[in-house]
Amino acid sequence: MPDTKSEPLQLSFFEALFNRRMLICLFNGASAGLPLFYIYQLIPGWLRSESVDLKTIGLFSLVGIPYTWKFLWSPLLDYFELPFLGLRRGWMLVTQVGCMLTMFSMAFFDPQMDVALIAYAAATLAFFSASQDVVLDAYRRELLAERELGLGNSMYMNGYRAMGFIPGGLGLILSDFIAWSWVHFIIGLFMFIGIFKTSLIKEVSLADRQLRTLRQSVVDPLKEFFEREGKKAALLFLSFLFLYKIGDNMATALSTPFYIDVGFSNTVIGTTNKMVSFWSMMIGSFIGGVGIYRYGINKCLWIFGVVQMVSIFGFAVLNEVGPVIWVLATVIAFEYLGVGLGASALTAFMARATNMNFTATQFALFSSLIALPRTFANATTGFLIEGVSAKDGWMYDAFGTLPGLGYTQFFIFCGFTAVPGMLLLFWVAPWNQKNPS
Repeated sequence: MPDTKSEPLQLSFFEALFNRRMLICLFNGASAGLPLFYIYQLIPGWLRSESVDLKTIGLFSLVGIPYTWKFLWSPLLDYFELPFLGLRRGWMLVTQVGCMLTMFSMAFFDPQMDVALIAYAAATLAFFSASQDVVLDAYRRELLAERELGLGNSMYMNGYRAMGFIPGGLGLILSDFIAWSWVHFIIGLFMFIGIFKTSLIKEVSLADRQLRTLRQSVVDPLKEFFEREGKKAALLFLSFLFLYKIGDNMATALSTPFYIDVGFSNTVIGTTNKMVSFWSMMIGSFIGGVGIYRYGINKCLWIFGVVQMVSIFGFAVLNEVGPVIWVLATVIAFEYLGVGLGASALTAFMARATNMNFTATQFALFSSLIALPRTFANATTGFLIEGVSAKDGWMYDAFGTLPGLGYTQFFIFCGFTAVPGMLLLFWVAPWNQKNPS
């Protein structure tokens, strides 16, 4: 029998937190987080460990394009039901098996000989992962009652973030003891968490499901936003979303290769980085939520933005100091504290800007815009650090000779790229604005 949202009107906190729906959200988040962290943390570490140049690793950011454009094919996942498991569970299984098999395929590639094939495989993994995100988001919205959405989203994100320990922690640690081919197989096996969960859950009732056309999914929400805000204000808002975290995104794009180049072992990176970053981000998110409640969204965008910007310069300090573990831990803690604070304020800011009739769609579109710098600007990071010379082949033919900044100057540059986003706050979120619409 399909799941429904029928439940007692009043639930205790214990009953609301520890029930089957919250457990599903937690495991769905874990299933969604594994392939993303695999792409953005394990693959760069693998390539740099195998002496692939930073320019090539930076270009791998482009494989994340499916995350920014997933809303284009999301209506197809709403319309076409596979002949097994139902509309949501069928697509869950296909995308999860696709993610697992693509991770397995990485074991057969040599980074020195097959970098193009690795890029194609990573792009395929990003497509399966982004498609899984679409299905899991839809399932979560249909599974949860209105009053459970906040808690369910929190459980989903906790599972999502916790999964960073697997590719970016366990995977890197294992690489110091076993061959990389086995690392890819072992990490890929963790997709069975999602596959096993999919086999156990039930399809949500179709009674209240409303299928939307591409126009209803994309065009109408954008049209409503521009008409409500006005063209100038809307463009300022979208520019702010693009620029607010661009410096932070660029600084962390090659963080794992950077730690390797500083002189840390994969084991130190896997343990220190993941333990410190996870808890710093969680603490930052908690402080961010309390700060927003106490001081409001606008003030927190200013305060947290400054913290986020200043934290970037810690990477420059680490590069000058060298492989000192306590300095690494301090820099990571400060950086991810800024990440948690900035993400909390920006998420609340986007939610405030959505229309209640288009909340999910407009929020997804805003989130896709934020992901654009991670995809395109991050692709330039290797060129900025290493530069381009005659030995770089097609890169030299395309760009000519370009001097590299080196790590220290690159991180200083990233810090200053956050300034335009901060300046836009004068228009999109003035410090003393009262009761913003």
